[in-house]
Amino acid sequence: MTANFLIGLREGLEATLVVVLLMAYLAKTGRGHLIARLWVGVAAAVAVSVGFGALLTFGPQGLTFEAQEAIGGTLSIVAVGLVTWMVFWMARTARTLGSDLKSRVDRSAGGAGWGLAVVAAIAVGREGLETALFLWAAAKATGESTQPLIGALLGLVAAAGCGYLLHRGVLKVNLSRFFTWTGAALIVIAGGVLAYGVHDLQEARFLPGPHVLAFDVSGAVPPSSWYGTLLKGTLNFSPATTWLEAAAWLAYVLPVLFLYLRTNRTSPPSPAATGNNAAANAVVAA
Repeated sequence: MTANFLIGLREGLEATLVVVLLMAYLAKTGRGHLIARLWVGVAAAVAVSVGFGALLTFGPQGLTFEAQEAIGGTLSIVAVGLVTWMVFWMARTARTLGSDLKSRVDRSAGGAGWGLAVVAAIAVGREGLETALFLWAAAKATGESTQPLIGALLGLVAAAGCGYLLHRGVLKVNLSRFFTWTGAALIVIAGGVLAYGVHDLQEARFLPGPHVLAFDVSGAVPPSSWYGTLLKGTLNFSPATTWLEAAAWLAYVLPVLFLYLRTNRTSPPSPAATGNNAAANAVVAA
């Protein structure tokens, strides 16, 4: 539940920040009457994301075991790729997020302003689809369905609450530091999802070595124990790990985490992600 809460909070706060930025800029430029169009786009994005999650959950049913494992493993790897792209994108482009959104609003606010619905749907829908895919992969890796969903929903609710407080100017948070550390945590979580995706492909006989173990600590860390469940739920740790799973985890987490932290050190602070009441300041600055 903890890992999925973090996913929901991180992805939800990114989407919420976009909505807050758009609302603040519309209000500042005297186009507050177009905010309703903005919410239409947000609602459409949420509906598409929920539908995508349902398709992932119920679509593979009725297929053979090998086919289900092949689909699950492939989508898990795709999810890892999307999350990796997302954390690097946020690290590199956060400093121009406010100005990019302003230019999109200016291009889309003409006429009835329905272009704003498209802007909101694309911005929020991207985060929603990434969240649905990664949550599905993480839930499949842990073998649970209810607790991951509850954790993600709590994270999304917390993100929405933070967005509201940012919009009202009540909450003061260093978003740059928040996104840096949650991005690093997501890379570690994604490493576990990648390892499980490799495991699925081994079960589907797409990859070799499903029974060639690098280590088996099931005696010390029983999967049914509370600490085994905790490690599985937060890091997707498997007490019995094959050599290919271990190699995939190391080959992904170590270099990606190093490059991510180096990118954050070399990127200048984002005016949209630092300071007090950062979300509003990013779009109302002259």
